[in-house]
Amino acid sequence: MRRRTATVGTAAVALVGVIVVWLVTARLFPYHSLNHDEGVYLQQAAMLLEGRLFLRPPVEGVFRPWFFVESADGLYPKYAPVPAAMFALGELVGSYRVALLAIAAGNLALTAGVVREAFARRTALVAAVCLLASPLFVLNSAVFLPYAPTHLLNLAFAYSYLRADRTGDRRWAAAAGGAVGLAFFSRPFTALLFATPFVAHALWTLRRNVRENLPRQATTAVLGLVGVAVTLAYNAVVTGSPLLFPYEAFAPLDGLGFGERRILDHGIDYSPTLALRANGRVLWLFFSQWAVGGLVGAAAAAVGLAVAVRRGLSPRQATVGGLFLTVSLGNVYFWGNFNVLGDLETAGDGLVAALGPYYHFDLLLPTATFAAVGAVAVVEFVRDAAAARDGFDPRATRAAVVVTVLLLAGVAGAVTVDAASAPVERNAEVTETYQTAYEPFEGGPPANSLVFLPDPYGDWLNHPFQLLRNDPGFDGDAVYAIDDRPFETVDTYPDRQLYRYAYRGEWAPFAGSPRAARLQRIESVRGEQVILDATVGAPQDAQSVTVRVGDGDESVYAVGNRTDGSLRFRLLASDGHVALTGPDAKSSETLSLSGRETIRASVFVDYGPGGSFTYRFELPLDAADGTVRGLSPRVELCRGVRSCGGAATYVPESAPDGVFVETNLTADEHNP
Repeated sequence: MRRRTATVGTAAVALVGVIVVWLVTARLFPYHSLNHDEGVYLQQAAMLLEGRLFLRPPVEGVFRPWFFVESADGLYPKYAPVPAAMFALGELVGSYRVALLAIAAGNLALTAGVVREAFARRTALVAAVCLLASPLFVLNSAVFLPYAPTHLLNLAFAYSYLRADRTGDRRWAAAAGGAVGLAFFSRPFTALLFATPFVAHALWTLRRNVRENLPRQATTAVLGLVGVAVTLAYNAVVTGSPLLFPYEAFAPLDGLGFGERRILDHGIDYSPTLALRANGRVLWLFFSQWAVGGLVGAAAAAVGLAVAVRRGLSPRQATVGGLFLTVSLGNVYFWGNFNVLGDLETAGDGLVAALGPYYHFDLLLPTATFAAVGAVAVVEFVRDAAAARDGFDPRATRAAVVVTVLLLAGVAGAVTVDAASAPVERNAEVTETYQTAYEPFEGGPPANSLVFLPDPYGDWLNHPFQLLRNDPGFDGDAVYAIDDRPFETVDTYPDRQLYRYAYRGEWAPFAGSPRAARLQRIESVRGEQVILDATVGAPQDAQSVTVRVGDGDESVYAVGNRTDGSLRFRLLASDGHVALTGPDAKSSETLSLSGRETIRASVFVDYGPGGSFTYRFELPLDAADGTVRGLSPRVELCRGVRSCGGAATYVPESAPDGVFVETNLTADEHNP
């Protein structure tokens, strides 16, 4: 009966966990999180579903996703495929997000299983509740990052190992070996830190009785080494060397160790002093904000550990407690724990403020375990104290226990809610900005489209636009490309409708920017001449309007004549020159044109100091073989010189009265 009650209780906690994670992933992270690694894993998951290890883009330089490595065989992600494969399983049954729910439920159930093996059933159920009440668990279980999936594999290893140790069943030993092998394939260093206490326990059992324990431990070890072999084989396939991991191929200095650490343009001297300082702060954040009950939960875990030691800590219990040491000390050797903090001197900076100290995710198991031990011990102490009083009354004893439970839950819950409110609010603000940024894609992208994207972080897709991912064959309903080599990309997809995605403001979602976005239809024309007719708003109370056209080396100018609060001008491009002409602005000079160039036109509306603004146009042209091709121009509305250059995209809905842009791009076989 007690076993059935525990099973039902664990299932109930897992079900609540599924509901909570679903609400968080659907409402707080509908467009994914600030951590752009999510797009990497989802891109990799889509590749695995099509049986691909490499991407082979049709045009070089404009289709490379974030954190993908270039090789002779194609592009491959810097991460191991295990978490992505787990996410892909969710897509097979309907949605990638289904995998998040299954992983969360599995972590809760296996936490209860591990604690049940090491302690008691009642403690196991409380530990599962403590895990569910940990902000680090909830938020990271709701995003497509590898920490919750790898933790699931580690828990499967721990549970199977302890079950095999108790029963002597080699089938459980084999399951433990398979799980730890997969965990190593997923995140080698994470798996090593988690497995170390269990390896120590295994050696202890061998010392006690080699003949009895060796077959079981050898089974676990052999299957674990199979996982290592699979990892090395995967390395050999994608990087060309079994000892060269993909993340190292991407950035050789982005790994374990002290000294110079670097990834792309970010690098530091990761000294032992800096490592201890950074990891000390990470651990403080973990125990004060991201584990169950904050410092109250940490105190409960300390009480639980003391109680367990006083009662006689068994080797199996010591193995779980050993994770405090291996996870905490081992992470000092990894500079990623410095990176998640952002600026060490600034509170609430870095990814840790939004998603917590996720490299320490495995600390949730010992923390939840010993917090549960401590909470149960406190309740038992109150019960025994009440029962020992003179005039023993069972009802009074039960009331004392209920009050104690409610008090512990209330205090821990209040602290947890207070600690979680800041990251939840931060992520909610980011999501609100994402909603603005992705508004042009509500309902899905245009059918049979080629969409050019900006590149605020360099020549990467999915960074930051995780929602706008290509199918592995670059043949989906929408194809996304960086807006760097437009003519070559257009030639690769001649039958698709062309669009340009742009947004107004810098890409800084944590600061409420972008403030607006648009999906601009692009026309592609070809002829002896390409003609851009433009009309812009030029209110009558402006002092003057000046038009400038240039290609970087040459420029022509004209003073505009406003009519009816607007100004009209024309750019006429032929094989050899570009002319500025039109009803309201013209110049007798021309610009030379040969090959592929971007012609820039600006209309400066002078209102005097502090009130002036500029319209800016960037017109891609390709002149060759006596013909000219043109694409619809990028358009900006700049309130200041510094805002131009991509951050001042013209969005019609957000433009003030009297300010507007109209363009028409055509090609002509004859002179107009």
